[in-house]
Amino acid sequence: MQIAISFVWLGLVLGISFLEAPIKFRAPGVTVEIGVGIGRLVFRTLNAIEGVLAIAVIIVVAVQGAAMSPLALGLAIALIIVLAAGALVLRPLMDRRVRDGRTADRMPRHSMHFFYVALEVVKVALLVWIGVLGLTLA
Repeated sequence: MQIAISFVWLGLVLGISFLEAPIKFRAPGVTVEIGVGIGRLVFRTLNAIEGVLAIAVIIVVAVQGAAMSPLALGLAIALIIVLAAGALVLRPLMDRRVRDGRTADRMPRHSMHFFYVALEVVKVALLVWIGVLGLTLA
């Protein structure tokens, strides 16, 4: 289960964060405001799914107990911290900025955006590590 959950989650993050998010802005007629609106909806949904997957990872690690290394528990906790930082702290701050009308086609990306991308990169690394660890323990 650890392997399946981590790699399904990895696929979701790669597909949405690193494919859908940047590509939507290249579609004809999509302004920054429209793209950001779509992104807010997509990432809210993704984060809800990730919350369910995070609970599943913790359950799997807890149930497997002695068969799992302490590293697996540490990675799972780190993954949840990264998810919470992005979904519960950074994304709401970015949403507030959008609601306040501080996005436009000519405005540069805010530093919060770069921190969010960095968290997504860390999340990808943790998911790969957890999945590979599951393969080595299987």
